[in-house]
Parts: sequence; structure tokens; C-alpha cells
Amino acid sequence: MSKNIALITGVTGQDGSYLSEFLLSKGYEVHGIIRRSSVDYRERIAHLEGTPNFHLHYADMGDSMSLVKLVGKVQPTEIYNLAAQSHVQVSFDAPEFTADVDAVGVLRVLEAVRTNHLEKTCKIYQASTSELYGKVEEVPQNEKTPFHPYSPYAVAKLYGFWIIKEYREAYDMFCCSGILFNHESERRGETFVTRKITLAAARIAQGKQQCLYLGNLDSLRDWGYAKDYVECMWLILQHDKPEDFVIATGVQHSVREFTDLAFKYAGITLEFKGEGMNEVGVCVAVSNPDNNALIGKELVKVSEDFYRPTDVVNLWGDPAKAKKELGWNPQTTSFEELVRIMVTHDMQKVAADHVAATMRTNLAEYLEKGLVK
Repeated sequence: MSKNIALITGVTGQDGSYLSEFLLSKGYEVHGIIRRSSVDYRERIAHLEGTPNFHLHYADMGDSMSLVKLVGKVQPTEIYNLAAQSHVQVSFDAPEFTADVDAVGVLRVLEAVRTNHLEKTCKIYQASTSELYGKVEEVPQNEKTPFHPYSPYAVAKLYGFWIIKEYREAYDMFCCSGILFNHESERRGETFVTRKITLAAARIAQGKQQCLYLGNLDSLRDWGYAKDYVECMWLILQHDKPEDFVIATGVQHSVREFTDLAFKYAGITLEFKGEGMNEVGVCVAVSNPDNNALIGKELVKVSEDFYRPTDVVNLWGDPAKAKKELGWNPQTTSFEELVRIMVTHDMQKVAADHVAATMRTNLAEYLEKGLVK
């Protein structure tokens, strides 16, 4: 029986770390691509390093030869292309870089497989995005909903989606796209709005931050748990034929709802007042008496700095096809449980960071006074 060998681009990201754990539990030999950097950014996969069957390699989505060489060396049976410049706001600031990685990068992966003559033995999963729907033309969105990308990120991802489809039809390759709706976790990057919210709630509850500034509180998203979504990625490549699937929960919530729930789990009850740019979230109750001083304070405010040039406001996925054809359960983790998991993690993180900072300060003082050498 041949061994399953997976190659994961973007292995150091949220999805890459969960997917690595999932595939290792399935008995896969897992290879991940990392970029050379003077800064260590492997904290999400540090616990996997040294694990049998888990290997890391240097390569880059912007360097086709590095991909060709690595694919030839690893001889993967499955490739999961998760690497991307995945922040929508950043794509407005760095559109060319976003296009090179998120669009042409997909082409480089496909050509690396063809160059090594693995078209018939290597399946390819492309991490697509609900941002393809952009200025949505119908709700909820499914595999047949028209695309209307509304950011440089979404436009780049649209090329990735269509080039996957083209190679599937032109070269009879088993390559598929998972149209991922927003998926979050305690491993989410801190610049993404959900993690920004849960960290702020934890910091405000522990006296480390005064206020949280957000953009459009009315934006609607379909938020799921990234740990659940990687299972669907795998199921897509186990399907009897290559097809594209929406990966979503089928449940929608606003940024305001996410914020309200996050603060609730941090022990703070908010009441939202005002409209638009003048809306604020006011603390009306606390579970910890030490936080009584927060009552009556405006803890959440809206800032125009966080509005995008073109803003997607209504993403809501229909996972019916994945449920029916793949047997995937999009409701393994509820929205409420997802927010609770993230806030619990960040409450612990903020407390631990405070202890570490205090220890560093004390050590510096001891050194200055000559109390320790």
C-alpha cells in the first residue's frame, strides 16, 4: 500500500498548523514549506517539529524553481496550497505582492506538478475564499453564486480559482478549490478582526487596554472554527471526483455580535448606543468586582481608519453540497463555542504576558542594583 505524502504551503499559518496535526493523525507523511526569515514565525507548528513524519523545507511561492525542485524531491500524493497574503486590508496597500503570491503562486504550484510529471498521482487542494463573492449578488452563497470580487486580494484569489479549474479541465488533473468562509481560532493572526476583538476584550478586562476601535460593526460574516474546516479540505481530496466546494457553517453573525459575545466571555456586558461612526459599546455590568470602574465607560468605538475602500458586508455560506457529498458536519463547533475558546485562550495569554513582563522588569531592576550577576 502506497504511503500518503502531503505537501502543505503556508504550513506556519493557522490552517497549516491544524491541517498538519490532522494529517499526521491520519498516518500521513507531512512536508511543509517555510520561507527563510531572520525572525522565527513558527510558533504555531513548534510543537510538531521533531515529530516523526513531519518535515519542513525552504521554498517560496514567488520562486517557481524552488517549488519545482521541492515537489520533485518530496513526490507528494496531495498538495494543500494554503499560502497566501491573506489580509484583505493589506491587499489594498500591497496589491502587486498579493497578486504574485495569491494568483501566480497557484500557477507555479500547478506547473511544478506538471514539470515533475505527477499529474495523475498528485491531488491538489487550493484554499479559495468567500471574498470571491465580494459585492454579493445573492444570499446565502453557494458553488453556483456569481463572483464579484471587491478587493485586490479577492481578484487575485479569483485567478487562483479559475486556473485550478482550467488545469482540471485541460490536463485532467485532480485539483479542487475549497471556497472557505471566515474561519477563526485561538491561532488566528492578531491583525484579523476576530482575534483583535478577543485580545482586546481580554486586555480591557485585565486593565491592559482602554478601548477597542473597529470598522463597520454591521458587517456580516459566516464564522467557523478553523480546526473543523481542515477536515473538509481533506475530504475534498478524498472525493471520488475533483470538484469545488463551499466550506462554511451556514450561520451568519455581525461584527457587533462577535464583539458583544467576546466581551461577555471576558466578564464585561456591553450595550451598544448610537449609529454608524458614532456608535459605541458602553460597559453596563461586570462579573469581576475589580472591574467596577469600567461601568459606564465607552469600551468599543468605531473608527474610519478601519473602513476599506470597498467593503464586503454580507458573506453567508451554504454548505449543503459539502454536507451531502462529503458527509462533513459544519456545526461541530458552534459560533458561541468558537468565541469562548478564543477568549479563554486570550485571557490566559494576557495574564501570562503580564507575568513575563513583570519578571523582566524585576530582573532589570535587580541587575541595575547589582543584586544579581
